[in-house]
Amino acid sequence: MKDLGKKIDVLVDDILSDLIQLRRHLHAHPELSGQEYQTAALVAGELRKAGWEVKEAVGKTGVVAEMGNKSGPVVGLRVDMDALPIEEKTGLDYSSSIQGLMHACGHDLHTCIGLGVAKVLAKNKLERSRIRIIFQPAEEIAQGANWMKAEKVLEGVQALFGVHVYPDLPVGKIGIKSGTFTAAAAELEIDIVGDGGHGARPHEGVDAIWIAAKVISGLQEAIGRRLDALKPVVISFGKISGGSAFNVIADRVKLLGTVRCLDTDLYEKLPMWIEKIVQNISSNYGAKANVNFKSIAPPVYNDPELTNLLSNCAKNFMDEKNIVYLENPSLGAEDFAFLLQDVPGTMFRLGVAGDKGCAPLHSGHFSLDERSLGLGIKILSQSIVLSTGSTQNI
Repeated sequence: MKDLGKKIDVLVDDILSDLIQLRRHLHAHPELSGQEYQTAALVAGELRKAGWEVKEAVGKTGVVAEMGNKSGPVVGLRVDMDALPIEEKTGLDYSSSIQGLMHACGHDLHTCIGLGVAKVLAKNKLERSRIRIIFQPAEEIAQGANWMKAEKVLEGVQALFGVHVYPDLPVGKIGIKSGTFTAAAAELEIDIVGDGGHGARPHEGVDAIWIAAKVISGLQEAIGRRLDALKPVVISFGKISGGSAFNVIADRVKLLGTVRCLDTDLYEKLPMWIEKIVQNISSNYGAKANVNFKSIAPPVYNDPELTNLLSNCAKNFMDEKNIVYLENPSLGAEDFAFLLQDVPGTMFRLGVAGDKGCAPLHSGHFSLDERSLGLGIKILSQSIVLSTGSTQNI
């Protein structure tokens, strides 16, 4: 394993400079979910130059690359490509050239990790196995994984790897966890329907704004007093809209938010639980309510055996003290979970904070340390090679 690690080290060092330039190009030219046309074209071109068989327009704007024995077991890597509707505020020389769009979640680095793994494995003699690299669109809207699944990108795959940048860890460290890795997530929409009236006579109407406030606070209070504290649930509202004038009692208010939960059984009960609380509060004050609970993604579950393999591979490229064994899963969501419903796999967190730290994901100030790129490529390349169970020569 150590000899393999040394060979991968040399190969990655040879291509790192070019990959950093590619990453900066992608960062400057972000594309939204389902619109990754130029990104996909660049990825496909790089893959073909490296000798991979390439399929484009898979899952709308996805790219799939394959190499190796067509009758052998398939090991996969998934990376995502889409950006976010966020205004960049980093001041980088290669900041987004498109106003209001930004790679604020590190998917530009993920894409280049996938390309780096492809270039390393292209030097590999795959005697019995087959490697499939999935460049997925639309992760940010939690639809791309299912688009790709519908086109059977997981057919024959026996193990699947993934990675996500992590600004809470400094560059040179990674986070690993077996079992539940991220939360199940849902979108929550609540319409409160009251009865309008004059602002000077609120008793003559049914104030939808006041009742919406009761719903928000009532749900938070119920979480703390009606649910098991050892099974965390988070409900956050990100948008409230309603009303027409400063002196008119609002007859309708819409709440938009998100629900996160780690326990699968509890998550399945939450729609009915939320519906009951919202309806009780609304009816108590004379209003009606419409509740729409839309599931976004299930939890990511990391296969223990593959997670252990990845951890052992990481030790060839970093001091073991820099491998952080995460105690708790994240309440963030990741549509990689949909892929893991069909095949065993694992995802790890790649530290990207520089000497001055790193702004959070989805922030206009998010700016990762590019030194993380090489480590991500090395760990995944060796993990994929060793998970094939075949004789490999680099």
